[in-house]
Amino acid sequence: MNTDILIAGSGCSGLYCALQLPRDKKITIITKADLTSNDSYLAQGGMCMLKEPSDYESFFEDTLKAGHYENDRESVEIMIKTSPEVVKDLLSYGARFEENPDGSLCYTREGAHSTNRIIFHEDVTGKEITSTLLHEAQKLPNVELLEYTTMVDILEKDNHCYGAVIRRPDGEIQTITATYTVMASGGVGGLYRHSTNFRHLTGDSLAIARKHNIELKNPDYVQIHPTTFYTKHPEDRSFLISESVRGEGAKLYDSHMNRFVDELLPRDLLSEKIHEQMAKDGTDFVWEDLRPIPAETLRHHFPNIVEHCREMGYDVFKECIPVVPAQHYFMGGIKVNHQSRSSMDNLYVIGEAACNGVHGKNRLASNSLLESLVFAKRAAQEMSREELSAETPDTAATQIADELATHTDFHQYEDPQALAAAYHRLATEAITLGQNTENRKEFLYV
Repeated sequence: MNTDILIAGSGCSGLYCALQLPRDKKITIITKADLTSNDSYLAQGGMCMLKEPSDYESFFEDTLKAGHYENDRESVEIMIKTSPEVVKDLLSYGARFEENPDGSLCYTREGAHSTNRIIFHEDVTGKEITSTLLHEAQKLPNVELLEYTTMVDILEKDNHCYGAVIRRPDGEIQTITATYTVMASGGVGGLYRHSTNFRHLTGDSLAIARKHNIELKNPDYVQIHPTTFYTKHPEDRSFLISESVRGEGAKLYDSHMNRFVDELLPRDLLSEKIHEQMAKDGTDFVWEDLRPIPAETLRHHFPNIVEHCREMGYDVFKECIPVVPAQHYFMGGIKVNHQSRSSMDNLYVIGEAACNGVHGKNRLASNSLLESLVFAKRAAQEMSREELSAETPDTAATQIADELATHTDFHQYEDPQALAAAYHRLATEAITLGQNTENRKEFLYV
């Protein structure tokens, strides 16, 4: 099988990248599960944007402060300044965000933000954005979407990527040759016992990168979200209680129902404070009180959180809910430049699988969707420029790709459990450095 651009992942970064590529190029999108089982769909709170030029310095400083000033400053500048353009694209595709009575965008606030700058759609912003992008991608005749199709390796020679080895839904191993390959395969939550991520997101990109000596950056930078709904069943995906509820006024209480912390601290610092309080109280959770939020705001802005809590036996209008920190986001990943190019030729990496340094050591709330979209577009733009500038097809590259596809040994991929175990080891080895010094449960691997 041959394609012009192969994209592994159907989250917002992969879909947006596809939409920004030339319509005369064949684009193949593969995804490990169904098209909607990706973490982009799970994003609740919203997406940051530069709402006015006067907010630039504050937005920049908030991002750096949350990231402990380890951020790549150029990446941060690109992300912030490109945000209005990305939002314009989303609106043109039909994405809906909360509006004021005059039709202007409504902004909310989350932890570590100095002002309201987050656009949102109820408490399912990620679903609204990603489903809109998917709808647009499905309209395009040059885009093929393949569900339950896993990238198990890449086709590589002399540090040049020529496509990938895939496993089809029926278990058959095949190759897809491509001029460009884009990893948009998500984070590492499936490696953790307690995570807000889908369980099948197991850091495959990290494992493949290590196997092929592709450069990584900050693979130990894993973000813990301070507030997920506490459950006694750790095999379940942790349900996120959005940072936005604290931005709207929700409070955190200890076991004696006393407030113990500033709820709008950056995520890593707030997670630390919660753990300290849990250790002090000898409990497995703390309490979050959504009652300070006006009832109408709760119903309108957070309907899915309200409903989930109801299903779990809690009425947020009358009582507090139990919350606990859990693995949430991956700031590290495959090292890429400001055009999302990896250290391997013709291999781009976008979304949570990539690390361009924009988040530093700790991601500022609601920067994830924005960063994914901004740098997905830049990847598409560079691939388009390179393709358009090429005067003649690269016949030598085509010959190498065909040779690799013909001579690939499929035996090493035939046992999915053995391969998963090997990749599990490679990925966990990459991110283990400096982790879990306090034996916290949310750091434990599956």
